[in-house]
Amino acid sequence: MFAENEYATYVIKEGILYVEYKDVKLDLAAAISIVEDRFVVQEGQSIPVLCDIRKVRGINKTARIYLSIEGSSFVKAVAFIVEAPVSDMFSKFYLRTSKPPIPTMVFETISEALIFLKKYK
Repeated sequence: MFAENEYATYVIKEGILYVEYKDVKLDLAAAISIVEDRFVVQEGQSIPVLCDIRKVRGINKTARIYLSIEGSSFVKAVAFIVEAPVSDMFSKFYLRTSKPPIPTMVFETISEALIFLKKYK
């Protein structure tokens, strides 16, 4: 299944949900939309998620909190794909302050992220 909104694209391949974020700044409204659309794509399945956040330009505190709590529903593990310095900084700050309740790691390549996520399929 494939879906798209103004913030991201979503596709499930081989049991992993790929979420590629667009060139956006994320606020609470964006975070709610992202999670709602992800739920539709997943159709109730709990699966690992690869989040490509290299294009994200910013995220506010309420969006971070929402994504760390509500965004963890129906997710077995998350791998963030980052690009130094900006998205790398966002992801490390998110991990340090939000403490997501699921296994979450940061990677610079998709191949490394997939090795991590395949353990949770």
